[in-house]
Amino acid sequence: MVPGALVADPARGNLTKQRSVKQDDTTTTAPAPEPQPETPLQAICYGGTLPGIPTHPTFTAHRLWALSHMTALFRHWARHNYSEGMSGHISVRDPEYPSLFWTNPLAVHFGLLRASDMLLVSDAATGPLAGRILAGNRLMRPANRAGWAIHAAVHRRRADVNAVCHAHTRYGKVWAASGRGRLQMVDQDVCNFYGEALAVYEDYGGVVLGQGAGAEGEAMARALGPRGKGLVLASHGLLTVGGTVDEAGFLFGALERSCAVQVALAGMGGPRAVIGEREAEFNFRMASTPETLYWEFQPDYDYELAMSHDRFVDVTEEDLAVWL
Repeated sequence: MVPGALVADPARGNLTKQRSVKQDDTTTTAPAPEPQPETPLQAICYGGTLPGIPTHPTFTAHRLWALSHMTALFRHWARHNYSEGMSGHISVRDPEYPSLFWTNPLAVHFGLLRASDMLLVSDAATGPLAGRILAGNRLMRPANRAGWAIHAAVHRRRADVNAVCHAHTRYGKVWAASGRGRLQMVDQDVCNFYGEALAVYEDYGGVVLGQGAGAEGEAMARALGPRGKGLVLASHGLLTVGGTVDEAGFLFGALERSCAVQVALAGMGGPRAVIGEREAEFNFRMASTPETLYWEFQPDYDYELAMSHDRFVDVTEEDLAVWL
């Protein structure tokens, strides 16, 4: 074989150029390097690959990016009628101060929220920062106390979680009130919640207010578990988490749609097809990584940005530097 010849590589299904090594006037062919295993994000791409989750040169740049995506998610929720009066909240952990998180003001429609409206609060129940709005708050509104109790508990318990979503959506409430517990793996998309990724909190204790609010929030966070991505709250609604607000937001919509599918199936009666354990685990492993779930939300982010003519991003890095 001539040095540097192209040979068929059956493992890759293409042509690979082999490297030749000359030793003592004898030419031998060195094996081509082993191909690196694809990531799930690479596996879904053909003819190239999407980049990973963005990184940021400063905390301020990261903060602006997170607030912009958080606001887009609220606009997305408004478009899908996820609002229920003053209920529903999203939180994003601050990238510089991990015991603080951003959340939405009380009694503002999701479709009207802007980045400057978000509130920075502490996850501490006591101490000098407890009960205070620390930054943001263009509209001078308070936060939702029940929402704070739930989100603060999750942020304290799960250091890997940077975003939490909770709302009282139609099919989430129907499923949560049905007493049926976990969702069945009946279609490809619900496999995002395979195994420990979905939990059920069955001990409904009323509105998360009053002296027991902190304990109720902690109980929900415990029910989510160390690896949970979604939580069905009995007689209440749905909750999802993620490493980015994009991941948590896409998962929330996926969980709501999965509840809708299973409510419809329950109404049809009769047998149903259930995906096998091996196939469900494979679907989860390939489709439910942080990078893939981040990208799942980007079409919706781009759409909301275009539909708003960029109006919901109304702060700059300079503004945020003044706030903090």
